Amino acid sequence: MTKKIPLRQCVGCGEMKNKKEMIRVLKTTEDEICLDATGKKNGRGAYICRSRECLQKACKNKGLERSFKMSIPAAVYETLEREFDTIDAK
Repeated sequence: MTKKIPLRQCVGCGEMKNKKEMIRVLKTTEDEICLDATGKKNGRGAYICRSRECLQKACKNKGLERSFKMSIPAAVYETLEREFDTIDAK
């Protein structure tokens, strides 16, 4: 029997992809939003493709707002974009 691959939906483009190919965006218990490169931190997670376009789409279509049921300030998106660059550089 083949092992089931966990799929997640990107909050930017809406595509279903393998969980390992995506980046997890995390909402902590203190309502902080950050990128979770390990995918193991505690909190509510939403997944996004490893492309800057999907992050921008998620910003435009309020994908993260829907996932976390809260409004997200523009500054948070800017921080996510900076974090995105450091993860992509790895």
